[in-house]
Amino acid sequence: MIPRSYLFVPGHRPDRFDKAAAAGAGAVILDLEDAVGPQDKDAARGHVRDWLAAGGQALVRINAAGTPWHAADLSALSGLGAEVMVPKATPHAMAEVARSLPGRALTALVETVEGLAGLRQTVHVPGVARLAFGNLDFGADARIPGGGAVLDPARFELVMAARLGNLPPPVDGVTTALKDPEVIAADVARARTMGFGAKLCIHPAQVAPVNAGFAPTLDEVDWAHRILAALEGAGGAAVQVDGKMVDRPLRDRAEEILLGVDTAAP
Repeated sequence: MIPRSYLFVPGHRPDRFDKAAAAGAGAVILDLEDAVGPQDKDAARGHVRDWLAAGGQALVRINAAGTPWHAADLSALSGLGAEVMVPKATPHAMAEVARSLPGRALTALVETVEGLAGLRQTVHVPGVARLAFGNLDFGADARIPGGGAVLDPARFELVMAARLGNLPPPVDGVTTALKDPEVIAADVARARTMGFGAKLCIHPAQVAPVNAGFAPTLDEVDWAHRILAALEGAGGAAVQVDGKMVDRPLRDRAEEILLGVDTAAP
């Protein structure tokens, strides 16, 4: 299943780990980076390691390369199978983590202009499984106020790079309105229209509207069924649906829509 929602939980708050896992998100991110102060880094690393070793399922956002905690994070995760989210992602940073944790699925969190410029190399680094947009940090690094529609050109590049690397649709950044479903729904709708397939969440109240916003609509499901039924009935011959010739991209899109329905992926 490809998650539609990713819920952050601070790594130094183990009392929240199980609650986050039960919140309905497609994936939980145990955060060792921004949510954890320097004085709590070591304790957070231990809490995360213990919870994962006991069978917990989550991604782990490590501290970025060049910080005092990066090497210790990699060492703590070396004997565990958790997926890893790499902040300040660049081709070099992703390759370094891939070498340290071979065979691990990696999410590249694009938060800098340098990271955006190198995206089309990043998607070909072994282990990179998905792209995510760190909109707030990116806006700060790019010296662009705001993290909403003004950053849509950067979002477009993430979508194109994900397609180039044959990765799932990327993950949009956070919405700072924690408990306003209308604001979140509007952000999801814009991101979905641009080609995103998921969103980062910073509060459990955001999970349900994010899941709903990225779920296939009834019209999309109906269209997908008609596309695949027409292809099956044509027996390999050319076929039209709604006045349009059905080619491979349309077939692939229809299958993707119905896969999302069949798996009920959050």
